[in-house]
Amino acid sequence: MAKGGFRGGMPGNQMNMMKQAQKMQQDFMKMQQELEASKFEFSAGGGAVKAVVSGTRSFESITIDPEVVDPDDVEMLQDLILAAVNGALKAADDETSKAMSRLQGGMGIPGLF
Repeated sequence: MAKGGFRGGMPGNQMNMMKQAQKMQQDFMKMQQELEASKFEFSAGGGAVKAVVSGTRSFESITIDPEVVDPDDVEMLQDLILAAVNGALKAADDETSKAMSRLQGGMGIPGLF
């Protein structure tokens, strides 16, 4: 046995790593809550169709300007709705990726966005 005997516990470096991991987990939870509370909006057709999704990827609302409702051109309206919804979802995904990058802080953890 080495001088001083066995003191138990973790060496300082491992304790620091544990503290960093706990802080990162707390930061992740906070970021996740903020993202889930966020709303992401996207407009298509010059604002004719507007979609809003939450950070949990659920649709909150779709607003359609009555001017674009043409019974002879339903396909265009469908395209505008798809563009607005997909744009709002992409905005949510982009913000999630940015938040994860900030949280990661350039650590380069594989598989973490």
